[in-house]
Amino acid sequence: MSKNAEKEDNNLRSTSDNVVVTVLEEDDGVGEKPESTFEEKKSYSIKSIKMRYIMMSIALITFLLSFPLLFESIWLLYVEEYLCEGLLKTLPRLQIGIAIGLIAMFFLSNGIVYLRTWWLGLGLIVVMIPLVVMFVVGISLSGSFRVETRHVPGSPGWLNAHVLEEKNWNNIKLCLYKAKFCKVLIQRLSYEEMKPYNLSTIKLSPIESGCCKPPSICGMVYMNMTFWMKNGNDIGKKDCDRWENKESRLCYDCNACKGGFVKSVEKKWLKLGRFLVATSVLLMIFHLLLFVTSILANLNQARG
Repeated sequence: MSKNAEKEDNNLRSTSDNVVVTVLEEDDGVGEKPESTFEEKKSYSIKSIKMRYIMMSIALITFLLSFPLLFESIWLLYVEEYLCEGLLKTLPRLQIGIAIGLIAMFFLSNGIVYLRTWWLGLGLIVVMIPLVVMFVVGISLSGSFRVETRHVPGSPGWLNAHVLEEKNWNNIKLCLYKAKFCKVLIQRLSYEEMKPYNLSTIKLSPIESGCCKPPSICGMVYMNMTFWMKNGNDIGKKDCDRWENKESRLCYDCNACKGGFVKSVEKKWLKLGRFLVATSVLLMIFHLLLFVTSILANLNQARG
């Protein structure tokens, strides 16, 4: 009986030891879980802080990129039209329309940046549509796809087509004459500069070169700035036939004069077109980046 009792005591002790070890192991396991959870939360918190800094930086850059829109719109509203440009009546209205559109785009862009927390997906769509329109208008004004954009006011194709219209050109020609482009040129140049061998080296504006002297291909003999002698080699050349030795006529009917006027006017619209393209592309890129970083920040916050 004593031996059996000893065996039972040993069995009870071993069982109790196993239970104690198991309980200790379970306690150790329970202690490890909160530690790992804390580390995960800490890592998510660090990632969330980093993402917020990135998001704030992108939002700040987007905000700063919108200011050129405001400056350009103010310039368009207050800048004077190029001389005689207002005779192409669509251009002044287009200039005012683009200026108002840029002001609206400035407030819309910054409004979406400020309200991105509530209108994340919808805000991206709302801001992207006018930016795409702005990009297309800029492409047209900058002279790309000349054939396709000839119906777009302000584009090189449109300017050429409307300036060449007889009714428009008659008004522009009269305006240029009243502006005394050629008379001012004569007064500006000295006698030495107006000699034929010096005339080709003088830097003239496109209008002065096209309207105030005959084209170089005519080979006319220079007498003075309003009198050139034809030498017979210019027969059949349209611009050469259109030259007249009268201060009120000169080469105002020449294609070179029309081209000079178009070149002078389109400079402003080309610059505006390039500005619209560059600004719209940059704003689209940063609004997309802001959208992506906002989503990632929200995901990190949800996991944390």
